[in-house]
Amino acid sequence: MKYSISFVLLLTLFYFPSLVSGKNQPIKIISPDKKIELSVWTNEDGKIAYQIHREGTIVLESSQLGLQTKTQDFSSKMLYVRASGNRLISLNYSAAQGKKSNHTYTAHERILTWSNANEKLLSIRFQVSNEGIAFQYEIPKYSNQSDFITEEKTSYNFVNTAKAWLQPMAIAKTGWEQTNPSYEEHYHNEVPVGTPEPTGIGWVYPALFNSNTHWVLITEAGLERNHCATRLHFDSPGGEYRVAMPDSREVIKDKNLFSRIDNDFTSPWRVVAIGDLKNIVESELANAVVQKPNTTIASFVKPGKASWSWINSKDDFIVYDEQKKYIDFASEMHWQYCLIDVNWDTKIGYEQIANLSRYAQSKNVGLLLWYNSAGDWNTVSYTPKNKLLTKESRRAEFKILRDLGIKGIKIDFFGGDGQSVIAYYIDILEDAADFELLVNFHGATLPRSWASIYPHLMTAEAVRGFEMVTFMQEDADRQAEISSILPFTRNVYDPMDFTPMNLSKVRSSVLRRTTSSFELATSILFLSGIQHYAESPEGMAEVPTEIKNLLKNLPDQWEDSKFISGYPGKDVVIARKGKGAWYIAGINGENTTKQINLDLVSFGGNIKWKITDAESNGFQIDKNIKTKQITVPMKPNGGFVIVIE
Repeated sequence: MKYSISFVLLLTLFYFPSLVSGKNQPIKIISPDKKIELSVWTNEDGKIAYQIHREGTIVLESSQLGLQTKTQDFSSKMLYVRASGNRLISLNYSAAQGKKSNHTYTAHERILTWSNANEKLLSIRFQVSNEGIAFQYEIPKYSNQSDFITEEKTSYNFVNTAKAWLQPMAIAKTGWEQTNPSYEEHYHNEVPVGTPEPTGIGWVYPALFNSNTHWVLITEAGLERNHCATRLHFDSPGGEYRVAMPDSREVIKDKNLFSRIDNDFTSPWRVVAIGDLKNIVESELANAVVQKPNTTIASFVKPGKASWSWINSKDDFIVYDEQKKYIDFASEMHWQYCLIDVNWDTKIGYEQIANLSRYAQSKNVGLLLWYNSAGDWNTVSYTPKNKLLTKESRRAEFKILRDLGIKGIKIDFFGGDGQSVIAYYIDILEDAADFELLVNFHGATLPRSWASIYPHLMTAEAVRGFEMVTFMQEDADRQAEISSILPFTRNVYDPMDFTPMNLSKVRSSVLRRTTSSFELATSILFLSGIQHYAESPEGMAEVPTEIKNLLKNLPDQWEDSKFISGYPGKDVVIARKGKGAWYIAGINGENTTKQINLDLVSFGGNIKWKITDAESNGFQIDKNIKTKQITVPMKPNGGFVIVIE
């Protein structure tokens, strides 16, 4: 039976009179701790709007909601239909990697529904938790023909005094071998909201803001095969940031760009974390909303650490003897993996890789192999290339790798956020799971909570990481500043393949500006399912025995994490727990000397080690410190590590 809109409205009036007593009366959803309040309403033009308060203070001013497809307008002349009751969500789940091993998530959920001018329905599922709000669009099937989301009206409207920490999107098919965009641009640090993005392409997620004393982190989560990925529009007049679609060039294979509607459609989650900096750094909101009930983590998913030759010696040393040396290096350091990078198929070959794999297994080390994502996206010639582009060839290659005892793959040069590119990522993840292969996406998009859906996704780049420090002095000069932003932005929700920790010196003409203790601290601060270290056997030979022992015994998974202090772009101190010990790491993002006052009483135990920068160079190592009230010096671009057992 087909109901008319008028009949639906009569039913709505009967069952939900309080929600429709006035056309512009807002519907409110409040967090369990009653600190965050979301208001949603429909204005006189039939446009859907929302607003967020925290502790009575406005966080987002009136902002927009809605979608447009090729055939339907779900953004204006919308008629409110109904609202579900207030549902309490209470979720407990485990994670293979990240800040904590066990998580809880509690939120209030309501689903609000509207009808457009063509009597087609749009629902928005809202969840309001103590961490912030999340919402996604839902559209019941309305046609036997495919449709596409061409525009999203979602906006985030900040007060004009707010500040932002934002990373620009690179122009598609620019840069080295046309590999942009790869989420590897420098951050714009503490800029006024409304500052135009310089490339005219957009700002990437996660985007950090400070508004009316509240901190806000915006991202999206849970991309599925039919979705494209989005970003924030390059222009934000008055501080209103709009969701923007990918560039038309960001496609591969079948060239589809926009999110596809074939049946019932559900969008990715829009996520707005809210609170103080502790709330932001410790947030799990984007990962919580994508959790599926009864999700199990496969036994082959084993976080760990990896040696890796390419970061120091580049292409020419992807040869048998050098890689054997790095397998020995991983074994000596009690690291679980060794990554063999570009052109291994031609410089070593499959037969010798088989020998290396057997040798690595005898040393309790698993091999990871590099692949070129291929296709016509870019002009990169590195091999293996075109092995993974089709399902048939990809699964044939994955079977070979499984038979060789290979533990995982690093797949590089994935520029673009179009739907066809996102589908390619998902295809790889699903096939890799079938063959029990761990995955690292490099030169890639932000993974947007994929590791919570596909636990064998161990890490992804999507960051201007240490490899850039080895290329350009400008990156070395800004490394400390950028590194001190990442725990507040890029690394909040998703594993990050920064490839940290060069303890001695960069093996190039570039001068490293950070201290050794800074570099050591990043091995704890930066979260990655597999941490690929930017250190060589020769460099590690110059490191004190105490530091080696620390790195040999550093946990592969963290049980808990606590933000202690910091400010994006200036400094950050975080504590992480594993193997019954607390590891407290801090870095100085500025070129000034600092003193950090720490009260460590709440962490229990005894201070086993305090590792700081020596007055000249290298490490200052103090052992078995009695007091828990300590002052830690940080050199310009310096850092420290404290171990409490």
